[in-house]
Amino acid sequence: MSNKTIVLTGGGSGGHITPILAVASELKRLEPDTNIVYIGSTGDGLGDIPADHAAIDSVYTVRAGKFRRYHGEGWKQLLDVPTLFKNLRDAVYVLIGFWQSRALLKRLQPQIIFVKGGFVGVPVGLAAASRHIPFITHDSDAIPGLANRMISRWARLHAVALPKNVYAYPEAKTITTGIPLQSSFKPVTEALKAEYRQEIDIPLTSPLLFVIGGGLGSQRVNGAVAEIVPHLLREFPDLYVVHGVGRANAVEMNGLYDAKLTSQQQGRVRVFGYVNDVFRYSGAADVIVTRAGATNLAEFALQGKACVVVPSPFLTGGHQLKNAHYLEEINAAVIIDEEELLADPNRLAHQVSELLKDSAKRTALGSQLATLAKPHATQAIAKLILEQTT
Repeated sequence: MSNKTIVLTGGGSGGHITPILAVASELKRLEPDTNIVYIGSTGDGLGDIPADHAAIDSVYTVRAGKFRRYHGEGWKQLLDVPTLFKNLRDAVYVLIGFWQSRALLKRLQPQIIFVKGGFVGVPVGLAAASRHIPFITHDSDAIPGLANRMISRWARLHAVALPKNVYAYPEAKTITTGIPLQSSFKPVTEALKAEYRQEIDIPLTSPLLFVIGGGLGSQRVNGAVAEIVPHLLREFPDLYVVHGVGRANAVEMNGLYDAKLTSQQQGRVRVFGYVNDVFRYSGAADVIVTRAGATNLAEFALQGKACVVVPSPFLTGGHQLKNAHYLEEINAAVIIDEEELLADPNRLAHQVSELLKDSAKRTALGSQLATLAKPHATQAIAKLILEQTT
């Protein structure tokens, strides 16, 4: 039995899970005997990912609730009866999760807790505060998530991705670290790109489009991409497409592609519900179509990839819109509004086609995005966590 236990919590999206796994791996590298425990929320669709990770020693789940707010809806959403009912129900889940977390933390006796974000952080953070167990929060976006804001007053430290003056947290408790990424993400040279191509069995000379709408996928992006892929495959006879559609969408998207594509074209399109080794496919790609989630953008920045970014307009606080606006300002990505995408998917086809034909523009976009990379973020956060256990 190790003499040190560290709890990592967060979830609900790939943007929370993958940084947690990166931190877990780095903690194990720095102190192999540390007992790493993951606490997720009951029913999390991605909950099996930490359970299967080599750096996680044990996994537990507690109840967690989600306060539903939608960017741009304003006060009208307060009058929506189904939304109101779900929020009240989930408030009860948070209360249940709090007592579950208190009992679990009493048993685990962790020295420190790392709260990445997601609503499971609320019951765990409140339980930690009630048991006087220190915890550190982490925010990837300029606008902290509601869960982290709700527990922030009791946090020992706030690790953040951007300069500390962007955040409303107390300056003395706020430390800029960047976003923790798995060590498999690194700058991609032509040699490394070729190596990835061999590993995923894509011809070295074929153009490759990689599409990912986050760990849970995006139905709107999926639909638009499925609309344009047949045209792109005709325009580029040797094009390959790898599409991460989200687990819940895999059956539907496979059926859609089967209906739209010829048998020859189907051989050049690969559909994944969840992409475990994103780094290989993104590293091998010539062009990436992605949402504006901070974690994915940080991963592709470290690799220096050319991206077409479709920000989600509905997420709380419009943080993806802000992420995308910043990238557009510094010419680090091609941005397409979701409204434009849905009105005319050919806009996306045109942008992808233009980038596939223009290697100089791809290089320029990738180089500019790479200026935002923080390659030592994972190590900085792991060290910060371990410092609090001494």
